[in-house]
Amino acid sequence: MAIVLGKPEVDGLGEAVGVLREWQYDGAPMQLHPGDLGWFWRSGAEATAAAVRTWSRAGRILAVGLLDGPGLLRLTIAPDAQRDEELAQKLVEDVTDPERGVLPEGRANIEAPMGALVQDLLFEDGWNTDEPWTPLRRDLTEPVNDPGVRIEAVGPERAHVFAAVQRAAFDGSRFTDERWHAMAAGLPYADARCLVAYDDRGDAVAGVTVWSAGPGKPGLLEPMGVHRDHRGHGYGKAITVAAAAALQELGASSALVCTPSSNVGAVATYKSAAFQQRPEVRDHYRDA
Repeated sequence: MAIVLGKPEVDGLGEAVGVLREWQYDGAPMQLHPGDLGWFWRSGAEATAAAVRTWSRAGRILAVGLLDGPGLLRLTIAPDAQRDEELAQKLVEDVTDPERGVLPEGRANIEAPMGALVQDLLFEDGWNTDEPWTPLRRDLTEPVNDPGVRIEAVGPERAHVFAAVQRAAFDGSRFTDERWHAMAAGLPYADARCLVAYDDRGDAVAGVTVWSAGPGKPGLLEPMGVHRDHRGHGYGKAITVAAAAALQELGASSALVCTPSSNVGAVATYKSAAFQQRPEVRDHYRDA
């Protein structure tokens, strides 16, 4: 059976989210997580559907891609299909030809699981390796300590607080209350929590969103940020510990996060919260 490139409608997103949940397991290479689709959902269900691509054989999805910004495809593959030669060839053909509707002409990046055959074929096709990213993991089978600050799980009535922290933590962020509500309406948010940390004066100082993939599977932190006016006081560590505790309550087996290796402060923050650094990963890129 031929492998078919698909672009799901909104009502087809549930299947893509479902297979992403199934494919998560401890020890897997860093890969696209249902939480990545969940965070993208802040732009709305229609925009999320427009950004998703699937590759299927005989009706079974073998790979899922998320167009996470101009020229960036974040791709993951079913565990038993990562060395599937026919699939890898099809993926390279589809991402290389702009008329296939995956990546545009010009500069482009692809994130794919380390060890997947598509990585080798992209390299053979002239794609280069980009700047390194550092994945980190915390085992959640052990107790998680108290974060040491007041933590609030944000509901709809407090969306404005989370949105304000988000904007203050990330330069150029356009996150709004409306975007929080769009994200919270998405399928992946059924297994997610937004948390805000407060200082002794009651100011909101840090925020994080955590995404479970279901009991016994790795959960994801995406994103975590500290208010620019409150950095250097340990709030990054505190909110990260709180994130681990929230994922543990949701039944996750571990907590995952990935950050550019050049962001040494973020790597240090996650390590201070008992996350263990894993081998670096790299995207592939094509010059314009």
